[in-house]
Amino acid sequence: MSRPIIAILRGIAPSDATDVGRALIDAGIDKIEVPLNSPDPLASIAVLANEFSDRALIGAGTVLTSQQVDMVSEVGGRLIVSPNCDPEVISHTHRLGLESWPGIFTPTEAFAALQAGASGLKLFPGALAGPTGLAALRAVLPTGTQVYAVGGAGPENFDLWIKASADGFGIGSALFKPGMTASEVAERATQIVTAYDKAAG
Repeated sequence: MSRPIIAILRGIAPSDATDVGRALIDAGIDKIEVPLNSPDPLASIAVLANEFSDRALIGAGTVLTSQQVDMVSEVGGRLIVSPNCDPEVISHTHRLGLESWPGIFTPTEAFAALQAGASGLKLFPGALAGPTGLAALRAVLPTGTQVYAVGGAGPENFDLWIKASADGFGIGSALFKPGMTASEVAERATQIVTAYDKAAG
């Protein structure tokens, strides 16, 4: 069963990508982004895409330019996550048929992102908006808009975010930090999936 959780593997090395990716997918997390400010991120994305693209959505985070979108696409990435709302990056991603999840914080950014063709919205930083900020934003968003909370959202408050209408989450350091073993990642992923299932149930 797939959960609406994007694993953010900031700092992962290509040599660890296969084992960590398998640990996440086996635990029930099948959306994975490698931020482009990681060491050799395109190599890690290529490894993950080659190994798991038939059962997981693999791509990049911290994508800031259309050129970076092309580079991710060329190595098999299908998911483009950004910290900001750049209509040019979003529309380019949309034209290539990839999923675009730009960072938004205000209604102005949210509507600009949707107009440019965003697949969904990344409310970032979630800690600053909080569940109440999302609930207020939801009142004006088009019905069916997918919003994932990123930053300040995790097992300890999944329930509050879900009540406030969060569709999903991006989880970074609570899931993965450089130097962790695949078994450590598996353990954390299992805990997060269990917490999500309980909150969503």
